[in-house]
Amino acid sequence: MSLRLAARLSLPCPSLVRTLVNRAAQRPVPPPRGNIATPTDFLKAIGRSAETKLTPESWEQLFHTDGHQLRKAGLSVEDRRYILWSVEKFRQGLEPSEFAHPPKPAKKIRGRGPSVQNGKKLRSRRHR
Repeated sequence: MSLRLAARLSLPCPSLVRTLVNRAAQRPVPPPRGNIATPTDFLKAIGRSAETKLTPESWEQLFHTDGHQLRKAGLSVEDRRYILWSVEKFRQGLEPSEFAHPPKPAKKIRGRGPSVQNGKKLRSRRHR
């Protein structure tokens, strides 16, 4: 098979290999701004008691942290996603007061559909 044919065949096929490169380490680290001077101040500003769950040593370490490192630190999936999302928003120039929000409340009613309407369980009308 010629190289030209091999190149033409490989173009329509997407790469199915996941990269193992830490892309967070390649992005620029923003300087501290406003009343946020340390990583602990940032974690306190985003809320959800993130400062107790993660203790980065430096500003660079916080912004170069990826999901695998957070998983090794023992954080839950929700905490990992929220911290990484908050770091990216801060990197884009937003202040934590603009994007920080409390966690989603727990569901009070289980299920959907006709058996649960307006928060009340509907009973069948057949005789028992």
